[in-house]
Amino acid sequence: MGLDLRLALAGVLLLLAGCATSTIEPPEPPEPPAGPVAPPAQVSTLPGPQSLPRWDDEDHLAAFQAYAETCHVAREAGAVRQCERAQHIRRTSRPVTPSMARAFFEAGFAVVEARPAEGRSPLLTAYFAPEYEARRNPDRVFDTPVLGRPAGWSRGQVLDERSVIEAGPPPSPPLAWMRAEDLFFLQIQGSGYLTFEDGAQARAAYAADNGRTFVGIARPMAERGLLPANGTSGEAIRGWLAAHRGPEARAITALNPRYIYFALDPDDGGHPAGAAGVPLPARRAIAVDPASWTYGDLVWISAGAGNLVGALHGYTGLVMALDTGSAIRGPVRADLYMGRGEAAGAEAGAVRHPLRMWRLIPHP
Repeated sequence: MGLDLRLALAGVLLLLAGCATSTIEPPEPPEPPAGPVAPPAQVSTLPGPQSLPRWDDEDHLAAFQAYAETCHVAREAGAVRQCERAQHIRRTSRPVTPSMARAFFEAGFAVVEARPAEGRSPLLTAYFAPEYEARRNPDRVFDTPVLGRPAGWSRGQVLDERSVIEAGPPPSPPLAWMRAEDLFFLQIQGSGYLTFEDGAQARAAYAADNGRTFVGIARPMAERGLLPANGTSGEAIRGWLAAHRGPEARAITALNPRYIYFALDPDDGGHPAGAAGVPLPARRAIAVDPASWTYGDLVWISAGAGNLVGALHGYTGLVMALDTGSAIRGPVRADLYMGRGEAAGAEAGAVRHPLRMWRLIPHP
């Protein structure tokens, strides 16, 4: 089964709504990981991947292909050797079979479970690369500008809050014009794709931010009685914002002071790159806290049933740590990249599941 057979469509965009999101932003160089790392001499005493829950149900071949395509970002010596093994198997075995893929993981890795940090709940959420309509010139509906990086911007610089930026005139010619609620969601994802009225497409890539902390709007909307407590999916929030477009909606979105600026690049038809600098394989990449994990880590996730309306049974499988996000903090906290477009967004919106995580440690 694995991840691909255990995923189905539901809800929309809870991350955008305010639980957590992965913003595809180039991060500062991470500190050494604080998660579970065993000394090389102890790796041989640890259990292998076959001890993982539902290991027999995994799609080992799909996991192997995603690993082989992205493992080159790893820098630790053992991980580099295992990545070279994977490349050798791909070069010399045509085709790679599911049994070969499974044997690769079982022979090359041991596993150790990550432990939650005190005061932080283990949690899986999800994100995606949205696709939205845009215009080259404003009109009555597409009236919100997509802004480029401010002149002289530097990482960590604190600029005006969202409400101030949106109230003032654009500091430079806008890159595009969008519906206000669509731009709000695009900013929380940090990257996405735009389709213009003439059919042209572009990728909106993260370029800068205003240095403000992300604040979710789902909880305050429920507290104000605007939406039910278990009905704060992204679909519900976007619908409310669209129905109250104007000052009423802006008062709610202003609760999140964080603002993202973009650059427009050609749409190559693929997936966006995460913080590790490689395109994210759908359903096989997670955003993690770089203080606890290292880009290129191979991770097993096991997430039980969620608590949102429309939540799926759960998610279990091998994934790669390839991204980070402003709301992803702690050693047992992950954001699963679902893919690109409306269907991926519908699925991502209902993911809020209790989580367990294991690091796969390469044998020396």
